[in-house]
Amino acid sequence: MKIFPVIMCGGSGTRMWPLSTGNQPKQYHKIVTQNTMFQETLRRINIKSKLNIAPPTIVCSKDHQAIVTKQCLAENITPHHIVLEPMGRNTAAVGAIIAEIIGKEEPDGIVLLLPADHHIGDPDKFWEYINHGLQAVKGGFLTTLGILPTRPDTGFGYIHQGKSIGHNIYEIKEFVEKPELNLAEAYLASGEYFWNAGIFLFSCWAMSNSFTEFAPDILQDVKYTLSVSNIEGNVIHLDAAAFEKCRNVSIDYAIMERSNNVAMVAPVDIQWNDIGSWGAIHDMSSELKNGNAELGDIISIDCKGSYLRSEGLAVAAIGLENMIVVATKTSILIAPLDRAQDVKKIVEQLRSSRRDDLL
Repeated sequence: MKIFPVIMCGGSGTRMWPLSTGNQPKQYHKIVTQNTMFQETLRRINIKSKLNIAPPTIVCSKDHQAIVTKQCLAENITPHHIVLEPMGRNTAAVGAIIAEIIGKEEPDGIVLLLPADHHIGDPDKFWEYINHGLQAVKGGFLTTLGILPTRPDTGFGYIHQGKSIGHNIYEIKEFVEKPELNLAEAYLASGEYFWNAGIFLFSCWAMSNSFTEFAPDILQDVKYTLSVSNIEGNVIHLDAAAFEKCRNVSIDYAIMERSNNVAMVAPVDIQWNDIGSWGAIHDMSSELKNGNAELGDIISIDCKGSYLRSEGLAVAAIGLENMIVVATKTSILIAPLDRAQDVKKIVEQLRSSRRDDLL
């Protein structure tokens, strides 16, 4: 049984502005370590393992092909495929495309679908959970990982645990969108809810069958797109006119929330973080001075609990407490740490003002 890792690189990372932009989203930046998040993901799936793991398939924007190629080369990795999207159509289209591509090559192939921009501190343990999840996949289940929650976080989606169908494998009662704080606290107290990491493990035939039943329009549009797309070596250039017709929806909503053959491995404890905001970066920073994380040319006096970062400019800060300051060559972000999630509102305002030069 061969596992085909598929790295989804389509995220725009709006809450990580101004570092994350359309030209270079957060997954292609060095955020947590000295490697980019995409490179960390490549390293994680290239780990030595007893499992039969194929080289990764990369799904990314056509505008980022050069970045992907360069960073794969830096890791000495030749992708199995690079699928270039002319525009974003969310994760359902990706799931259907991959099931078609891999399914034709290896009918019994198993797909590991995962984001490019998450941090996993214990990759060896990650693969132990993936190996564990293969039990459910062999039974025809579309399988996901339920991350053990450590706090009542309102920035994550949750998965409600159903009945046990194996050791640490459960059916899923429901997927829950990002909750209000009181609900998140209740979820944590119950012990029955887990964070949804957006990591999926499935057989191609099971996923294709699910699309046939629950989203046949996406499957039909994907099949047509692939039939008219240009292929150069291991690079698949998705046809723009055809792909644009695909419904823009997540795989969670189109398939996982509707299918009756969905399972979850839980609790999963792999030091996971979706790196969804500057606040998350601050919390993960290993070198803190008075609770500050300082990167780049920073001069600070009497600052506490803040995230201070510069990509070139000298930044001087005095008396800041629990603040975010991120400076790039074109923009400076200043915000309270507890409003880190609102950075995406700045991006929305820039878009409405047609400030494409800053995006």
